[in-house]
Amino acid sequence: MKRFINRTTELSFLERKYNAPGSQFVVIYGRRRVGKTELIKQFCSNKTALYLLADKRGTLLNLERFAEKAADHFGDMPPRAKDFYDLFNYITRHIDPKKSIVVIDEFSSLIERDETIPSIFQVIWDEYLKDNEIMLILCGSTISMMVEGVLSQKSPLYGRRTGQWELDPLKAPNIMEFHAGIDAEKAVELYSIFGGVPLYILEFDPKKDVFENIRDHILTRGEILYEEAEILLKEELKEYYLYIAIFEGIAKGKNRIVEISDYSKIPSKDMPKYMGTLMKLGLIGKEYPVTTIKKSKKTRYFIKDGFFRFYFRYVHPNKTEIESGNSDKVIQTIKNDFGSFVGTGFENIAGDMITQPKNLTKLPFIFNRIGRQWGKIRDAPKGRNTYEIDIVALNDDTKEILFIECKWKSLSHGQAETVLNDLVEKSHYVNWNNETRMEYFGIISKRIEKKDELKKRGFVVFDLDDF
Repeated sequence: MKRFINRTTELSFLERKYNAPGSQFVVIYGRRRVGKTELIKQFCSNKTALYLLADKRGTLLNLERFAEKAADHFGDMPPRAKDFYDLFNYITRHIDPKKSIVVIDEFSSLIERDETIPSIFQVIWDEYLKDNEIMLILCGSTISMMVEGVLSQKSPLYGRRTGQWELDPLKAPNIMEFHAGIDAEKAVELYSIFGGVPLYILEFDPKKDVFENIRDHILTRGEILYEEAEILLKEELKEYYLYIAIFEGIAKGKNRIVEISDYSKIPSKDMPKYMGTLMKLGLIGKEYPVTTIKKSKKTRYFIKDGFFRFYFRYVHPNKTEIESGNSDKVIQTIKNDFGSFVGTGFENIAGDMITQPKNLTKLPFIFNRIGRQWGKIRDAPKGRNTYEIDIVALNDDTKEILFIECKWKSLSHGQAETVLNDLVEKSHYVNWNNETRMEYFGIISKRIEKKDELKKRGFVVFDLDDF
């Protein structure tokens, strides 16, 4: 089983910084479990590196442990360091004169317990590290703490760093690399449930079906994923309970600010602050019809993170049942709704997949915008007066537009034609360069019978075999 997947871009960034002349001060941050520590260890594997892991026990206990770790690294007796200045004075006197690396992992834990830490490390950088061939890496999982304490203009460390990288979750194509032998369909299901967080994916047992895995790793009290979403919110946010109410509302289909405000009882005037925080954490996304301007009143919000979407749709609302030992009832609820849940995830995956370089060449034109499209149907009766198209890609300069429908099912040739005919009908409601545009239509599904025939007729067609 591979455990380090597709971080070539990130490793290249670190290597480039390492090989640059002079000292380097690099900040790596990202959500829990996303693979920051493994990335750093892979990067340091063939280099001289002192790795220090902080915890929440406070400055003095961390200092004592760091001193022991440093002495062990140098084959020396632990120094009598009364503060971090003494420690880094010791480190710089003993460290290899060639390019060496000092890593402080979970640096955010130090800041959380001691607000003077950024100022202390400003002095350490300026007086001990800046003029030596040393690469300092500060890494942290509490994103808000890393941004405020290290990256923001208010931080004493602002202007010192030579680079930073926010480590994102992996993309859907990487899922199959974690578990040998799983097929594309199961990979889509996995990504819809777990998102691209490596540790979550590695919890999955490929020998069991998806619902057994859900029962064993998400719906079982004591398992790491059972309370993972709420733990992450508690670590990042002071008023975490308000944010839970926001997730609850969106999971129930409330996707406009006024609707989320009504559900969560958070005043509308305060909602931008809360939504902005969740967007910075990569948990919530904001979208608007792709043919409109960004400040459109049609803006709606969605749960961007796959695991949070699953958790607040199925786990959080059923905590009482799960705690009472009725996980079978919850599993049945999930089974009844699973096709719809994965279908929404598949739409997001499909959007990512067609933007992969190998698939872009199969599209009829180069687009400069891509997203969902929805709106009102003029003069249609209430209840049938709206439309939505899963993916629309367009080029504002060439006036070309591609409409794509996603279906999480296997389609016969006739069913695919019906979907495409319906899509053509919906495209008439899209008000964008109506007189001059060049239109193309496509479909993405699990499997599509006789897809080559559809391609010959000019349709864009993808199924899981293409991905």
